[in-house]
Amino acid sequence: MPQYNPPLRDLKFVMHELLNVVDELKLLPAHAEVDADTINAVLEEGGKFASEVIAPLNLSGDAEGCKLDKSSHEVATPKGFKEAYKQYVEGGWPALSCDPEYGGQGLPVLVNQCMYEMMNSANQAWTMYPGLSHGAYEALHAHGTPEQKATYLPKLTSGEWTGTMCLTEPHCGTDLGLLRTKAEPQADGTYKITGAKIFISAGEHDMAENIVHLVLARLPDAPEGSKGISLFVVPKFLVNADGSLGARNPIFCAGLEHKMGIHANSTCQMVLEGAVGTLVGQPNKGLAAMFVMMNAARLGVGNQSLGLTEVAYQNAVAYAKDRIQMRALSGPKAPDKPADPIIVHPDVRKMLLTARAYAEGGRALATYVALQLDKALASDDEDERKAADAEVALLTPIIKAFITDNGWIATSHCMQVFGGHGFIHEWGMEQFVRDSRINMIYEGTNTIQSLDLLGRKILANNGATLKKFGKKIAEFVEEEGVNESMQEFVNPLADIGDKVTKLTTEIGMKAFQNPDEVGAAAVDYLRVVGHLTFAYFWARMAKIALEKKDSGDPFYTAKLATARFYFAKLLPETAGLIRSCRAGLSPLMEMDEALF
Repeated sequence: MPQYNPPLRDLKFVMHELLNVVDELKLLPAHAEVDADTINAVLEEGGKFASEVIAPLNLSGDAEGCKLDKSSHEVATPKGFKEAYKQYVEGGWPALSCDPEYGGQGLPVLVNQCMYEMMNSANQAWTMYPGLSHGAYEALHAHGTPEQKATYLPKLTSGEWTGTMCLTEPHCGTDLGLLRTKAEPQADGTYKITGAKIFISAGEHDMAENIVHLVLARLPDAPEGSKGISLFVVPKFLVNADGSLGARNPIFCAGLEHKMGIHANSTCQMVLEGAVGTLVGQPNKGLAAMFVMMNAARLGVGNQSLGLTEVAYQNAVAYAKDRIQMRALSGPKAPDKPADPIIVHPDVRKMLLTARAYAEGGRALATYVALQLDKALASDDEDERKAADAEVALLTPIIKAFITDNGWIATSHCMQVFGGHGFIHEWGMEQFVRDSRINMIYEGTNTIQSLDLLGRKILANNGATLKKFGKKIAEFVEEEGVNESMQEFVNPLADIGDKVTKLTTEIGMKAFQNPDEVGAAAVDYLRVVGHLTFAYFWARMAKIALEKKDSGDPFYTAKLATARFYFAKLLPETAGLIRSCRAGLSPLMEMDEALF
């Protein structure tokens, strides 16, 4: 059975040494009183919940899965899930970063982000149940009516109720403009909603007394396509005027998807048969309201793969130190044993270091973005809010796509370290691989994220937001350019920065002639920019490690070694990616469809 130890030392390093979050938060009125001791205490207790309560349920939950009673449409979650959720609610964890007006603790988003990283390491399938509630909370907090907020937000904040997002339909996939679910206005101001939704994570379960579904549907006079989509809140049980639960609303689970991974999360086919809902936001403006939830979910999905990368790495390292097999090519390293531990072999180390570098780089980026999100939400300076919001928008597709791609690579590597044992369920490694694969697909496939980054976030404003982020990188390069000990990090960082600038201009020029050039380059381009962001944070972390490498703390020695590995072995991937980008559209389109 796999084990998990919360990476508290690295979480504290990222927050307090790399990002100096307490000083940053003091400038935000809502978080001015938050100190390092509070953050550390929350994370330490959160780590105990993750490792001691939900991690032991991960393997058994995967084997057991969820069960649907077709006669009642009720879903039973695996053994222990409901009890763990009760403990989660009693501990006040759902309220961590929620608005105090609705019973929340009002802590920064970045604290919640770090808590969720640990829970995703421990048990991604379980964590999805409360995780989706945060998205529903945020959408209603931003776009709900006063009545909707009063009805739903306190219960979502406390965790007594959970939430979902009911978007796609069997014929839609990512193209929500094709959806057919209908919303018929009623005399009392409500709507009766009829249709079918698929792939609804946590759509039905036994962990909370009510489920708040946010549903996309069309009004009778709605325009075609995405401009005719409205958003509705549709509870599993209707809510009486006094806040008590009323009649069962006809929104049911008609089937559970049989999936490659995340078996313990109920991925539902949902049927609405005149279910009662109320409009969220403006008619035909549902996508704008839903994007609050979708963007939160995209950051959350990146966090899922970050968590899996970390836990897979931890278990692979423990196995590699213990498993003996063959001798090192340069001679025995453990002469008292019949063979050497496999951690002596260079390629085993390469796989382990790849996972470690992607976990620690991903943690730095994700925490940085969470801090920017706190600024966007809580700064009293409008310019700072706008700048932070633009940077979050730029980096969200990178977190979603780059970190999940890396998670697939890292979990696969870590399973490989186990050899044949990695393929066996009881070791837990093959589950990490299976669970990580969905993260590249849902909340917009990674190709969609790549198109969003290159097309909407960069080319649409002539690279203005990317240039602002690039300015931060350039300033760091200039500051450290005279530091001899930093040359091995600063020089490749400056080089990839220059190459991204030139590549962006080149693709933009091609796209003026043929927009399909964006589609041809986007996936490779996102990975290049992902490496640019990781190189920036790894260079900053290396600077700190260099300054403290003689402190006697082996943490900094390991950090410096990992930074060197990243720049030597992972960043060079960008050379091939850039060449692929420049190859353009022609190699993809010249073959006639009939020849496929």
